[in-house]
Amino acid sequence: MTDQEIATHQSFLRIQMDANLQSMHVGAVMRKVKSRTWKKQRYFRLQDDCATIWYKSKKAGNAHSTFSISDVEAVREGHQSEVLLSIADEFPADRCFTLVFRGRRGNLDLVAESAEEAQSWVKGMRKLIESLENMGEQEKLDQWISDWFKKADKNGDGRMNFKEVRDLLKMMNMDMNEDHAHRLFTKADKSQSGTLEDDEFVLFYKMLTQREEVDEIFQKYSSDGQTLSLRDLEEFLREGQLEQERVQEHAMELIERYEPSDTAKTRQAMTIDGFLMYLLSSEGSVFKPAMQQLYQDMSQPLCHYFISSSHNTYLMGDQLRGSSSVEAYIRALKRGCRCVEVDSWDGPNGEPVVYHGHTLTSKILFKDVITVIGNYAFKTSQYPVILSIENHCSVEQQRTMAVHLTRILGDKLLRNTLEGKANSGLPSPEDLKGKILLKGKKIGGLEESLSGVVEDALAAEVSDEDDAAEIDEENDIVRRRPKKSKQRLSKELSDCVVYCKSVRFNSFKHSSVHSKFYEISSFTESKAKKHIKDAGAEFVHHNARQLTRVYPNGIRTDSSNFNPQEMWNAGCQIVALNVQTASTEMDLNDGLFSQNGRCGYVLKPAFMRSMEKQFDPDHPETRAGYRPVKLAVKVISGQQLPKVNLKEGSIVDPLVRMEIHGVPKDQAKQETRYIDNNGFNPVWRETLKFTIHVPELALVRFVVEDHDKTSKNDFIGQYTLPFSCIQQGYRHIHILSKDGTSIPPSSLFVHIRIKEGT
Repeated sequence: MTDQEIATHQSFLRIQMDANLQSMHVGAVMRKVKSRTWKKQRYFRLQDDCATIWYKSKKAGNAHSTFSISDVEAVREGHQSEVLLSIADEFPADRCFTLVFRGRRGNLDLVAESAEEAQSWVKGMRKLIESLENMGEQEKLDQWISDWFKKADKNGDGRMNFKEVRDLLKMMNMDMNEDHAHRLFTKADKSQSGTLEDDEFVLFYKMLTQREEVDEIFQKYSSDGQTLSLRDLEEFLREGQLEQERVQEHAMELIERYEPSDTAKTRQAMTIDGFLMYLLSSEGSVFKPAMQQLYQDMSQPLCHYFISSSHNTYLMGDQLRGSSSVEAYIRALKRGCRCVEVDSWDGPNGEPVVYHGHTLTSKILFKDVITVIGNYAFKTSQYPVILSIENHCSVEQQRTMAVHLTRILGDKLLRNTLEGKANSGLPSPEDLKGKILLKGKKIGGLEESLSGVVEDALAAEVSDEDDAAEIDEENDIVRRRPKKSKQRLSKELSDCVVYCKSVRFNSFKHSSVHSKFYEISSFTESKAKKHIKDAGAEFVHHNARQLTRVYPNGIRTDSSNFNPQEMWNAGCQIVALNVQTASTEMDLNDGLFSQNGRCGYVLKPAFMRSMEKQFDPDHPETRAGYRPVKLAVKVISGQQLPKVNLKEGSIVDPLVRMEIHGVPKDQAKQETRYIDNNGFNPVWRETLKFTIHVPELALVRFVVEDHDKTSKNDFIGQYTLPFSCIQQGYRHIHILSKDGTSIPPSSLFVHIRIKEGT
């Protein structure tokens, strides 16, 4: 039986053996809901491949749409979206469910005809998602082959003629010489029928995807030209992968894990198939697997970590007319944000609302936001979440806020110092696991709170971020309002603030003498840049003692982002970005926080945590222990890069650019030449070299673009990771979309070498 037939047979068996999948395969009419007034019937059905959902409108004739199960991140049951909550009085929860897509794509809210049907789809979808996540490399390959066959077989007869093959090559982003394509076609057409079917197509696909550059490496290390013996593989790991420890043990593990041939396994050898499977696996990727796990010391004070942070978290779009949504909080928390922002204003019926004040952005209830935060705060990470409260409410509604916070969050809300006493430093992420901290204004300090000397509704100074949120001094064209020097603050809300008391920043000198460890100042990006330029080393010291928050200038009404790297260079912990906006800046943020189990906390380098050490980001060579390194990356090839222009016949001309983001001295970029008309298997074999002065702070970004002679290059994909997480040797880089989602099987193949430099 061929690979193609096996894949089809396996899908058929899965459907037959599972009642829920059977029900999905038969199909169902469900309501697709976009709002209280937009509810339309659609027919949904699971395709034979068990990997695609097909759906159409009753009125759309032959027009239909599909989406891949791999695009779905999760299934929520009941009224677990704002849209479904809005129709809760019309449709019971047991008929409703939500498909949550990866990246920034909107959710799909559905209402089934019965509770039983809803359960079939919920359980079936969850099973399919789980099986996709557990799929091995060979199964993924079989799936890709099956997908390409279906795309190419336009008339659905289970065979492919040469015209369909030519169309397939264009779909695959490949401009192949017609004679060469015909030669491959004839070679694969073993039955000489003039068409390819099943095993013939598999052979054709394998010839197309043959990796000559990988074959060369394999042959270089193979002593018999057929397999890598255990000794051959050890030599490859030492010389090719630059490994030094546990080499023999690792070689044996790789054969056991990736070699598909039992015969080769018995001989402790690896075939070319096993070798390629290893190189394409997570172990063969550019990111050190050990650093993708939680590997850092989590017992240091909070101010010693970079903290993944979101600005105006409630917004799904721009700052002036965008919609506010609790969904935005779910997305931010699920992507690992540990600091989210809540702008609270007086609302009707005594209920505070959250929105971007003095704009046309929509409003959501404060209590709904807190409910969602309580539900989703610790699904991705157990480490503490900071609620950055921007409080514009009257004392009365502040009391309501405090009631909601304490009632909804319960024990999750940190109400007292740990062990009931004000000690001399911030607790650690480990100490605060499972806790939600409030950042906001506070009457008096921790000491007064503990001694009980604070009076009710005392007036307190407005903190810096509250002024600036309304009027950015350098860009005050957005909106103005008179500044308040005082704001009435309720004792109940004040008491919810423990370790993150918002204070106005005076100067670094003033802070070093008067600031308390639990105080936090906020800066617009412009103010932070000015302080870095004027007193970078002092800023680093300030951030070794206490927390700092940096947020975008008010002029960024389009929800664009500033470069977070500049702020991390000075040790700023809470660098708040518009996470709803796909951008280079968000790629950097995702890159930094992709390590340490994606827990949202990354330990700062030792020289940024010590009050004894001096570090100036503008002059890295002056620090003790200064050791630059040399990075050399040979960009060898690309594999199955996605098309950017979906016009028929359009094929990309790819180039690769490498960017180093770090201290000013490390900012650098270089790129390869572009390859004409080949996004399927372009080969560059070009080496890009860099000197990195502060490797501990550097991020490396690989960008693939479609070269355009007359206009700006089109973005194809990117991958960003911390320099410290890079594996040396022959590595695959599995590139991501603009949205930060994976686009298998697209990748780059590189060789990386890191040496100490001077």
